[in-house]
Amino acid sequence: MNEWVLIVDDEAMIRENLKAYLEDEGLKVAAFEAVTPALCWLRAGGSCRVCIMDMRLPDMDGNSAIRVLRQCYPEMEFLIHTGSSSYNLPEDLRSMGLDDGRVYHKPLCDMAPLAAAVLASALICIRDHYGDEAYVEIVEEDLAWVASDGDGPEDLIVGS
Repeated sequence: MNEWVLIVDDEAMIRENLKAYLEDEGLKVAAFEAVTPALCWLRAGGSCRVCIMDMRLPDMDGNSAIRVLRQCYPEMEFLIHTGSSSYNLPEDLRSMGLDDGRVYHKPLCDMAPLAAAVLASALICIRDHYGDEAYVEIVEEDLAWVASDGDGPEDLIVGS
């Protein structure tokens, strides 16, 4: 399996810091400043299970981007990363399975909860796509890693 996490955020510092943090956690990350280049990457063969989506983007608002991506890539899971303190999740996104627990407000003082949500969302995708057996195998691998030295399971979600 060769999966990536997709970040779409127009703020370069936030995008690059989040990318670096997730890479330090052992994940492969593709990061883009707008929806159009992210879609081009996906259409060119890029593959991801989890997308972290900003809401205010130069070419399309994040809610619309999630709708477009879900239509093209129905197995993709979404986490929302917004600077808007008044953001309310629209009903149609709720009907897609998003809830307030998937909304993260900038600035994040601690990226660990967002990273944990990325891992949890990826595991859900794996279970839904590959079945419970693959899910249990990966979770057991993760638990063994956590119990050992904690250097990071390079292939936990995005194995080669």
